[in-house]
Amino acid sequence: MSIAVVTGSAGLIGAETCRQFADLGLDVVGIDNDMRRYFFGPEASTSATRAHLQSQLRGYRHVDQDIRDAEGIDTLLRGIGSDVSVIIHTAAQPSHDWAAREPFTDFSVNANGTLNLLEAARRHCPETVFIFTSTNKVYGDRPNSLPLQELDTRWEIAPDHAYHAFGIDEDMSIDASLHSLFGASKVAADVLVQEYGRYFGMRTAVFRGGCLTGPDHAGAELHGFLAYLAKCAVTGRPYTVFGYKGKQVRDNIHAEDLVSAFRAFFAAPRVAEVYNIGGARRSHCSMLEAIALCEGLTGRPLNWSYEETNRVGDHIWWVSDTRKFEGHFPDWQPIHTVETILREIVERHTAPLAAVG
Repeated sequence: MSIAVVTGSAGLIGAETCRQFADLGLDVVGIDNDMRRYFFGPEASTSATRAHLQSQLRGYRHVDQDIRDAEGIDTLLRGIGSDVSVIIHTAAQPSHDWAAREPFTDFSVNANGTLNLLEAARRHCPETVFIFTSTNKVYGDRPNSLPLQELDTRWEIAPDHAYHAFGIDEDMSIDASLHSLFGASKVAADVLVQEYGRYFGMRTAVFRGGCLTGPDHAGAELHGFLAYLAKCAVTGRPYTVFGYKGKQVRDNIHAEDLVSAFRAFFAAPRVAEVYNIGGARRSHCSMLEAIALCEGLTGRPLNWSYEETNRVGDHIWWVSDTRKFEGHFPDWQPIHTVETILREIVERHTAPLAAVG
């Protein structure tokens, strides 16, 4: 028996990971205790996704386990360790703003939870592949020091800069910048995953994601901008843009494309790798451009307002340079763009309204 252990298994990336790794023929042990409901309220609960995985995914076993519980994680991996082929760690507290409300909770989930998983893996399944969903926020606000130009609908990096053609690569420093407490806790986890690779020789990979999204995303105001924006566009709910004149740029990667990258790494793992991963130049937009796309898809104006104050540590411009990963895994072929992603999300939110109507 070969097992994939997936933390945050009922979340956006976790659920897609469960599905794709089950398709590879692995049994899946999903770890998820619906902390997203605690973070963002009942609307963000992952309970429905959990129920769907349990009823529809053959070979799936759910474990209602908190990753902060070191003894519980150790007991779980001790029991199945010899059969674990891969651990994909997607569980996290994912919000800048929320982290400042409860710093101890944020750090214990993001940093201590990651350490618990790494140490249990080292003890009980050291040959396993360990894949970690990190974030571009580990770079703090350093990207904001890049030479940016204000255009009509976006900020854009200067055409003569090295990052212009492909985006920001892994050589950017993560030091001496403002991270937010969320960014700091993810830095701690990110470096731990690297260290367990370098120090203990474990096959670990850090994927520093841009905006991770898709139609299954339970977008909330504090996390999941594209999914929440599309939800507001469909329902008429008010949406607030925070800072930078709404011209801040993000790249967006569909959950399916991200998990296909996980699969590529699992098939040919390496030691202590770090990858910037995201939509890159093929899939990126500003807030204003995303609003225009949503209005085009729904056929009506978005009910939005502007707040001058930006979120602490937020990026003005981020586009991932994914060439390092593509060089290591040239068969990886992402297929989604911002336009196709938004269309899927809008259709997902429109369907329930049509059923009610």
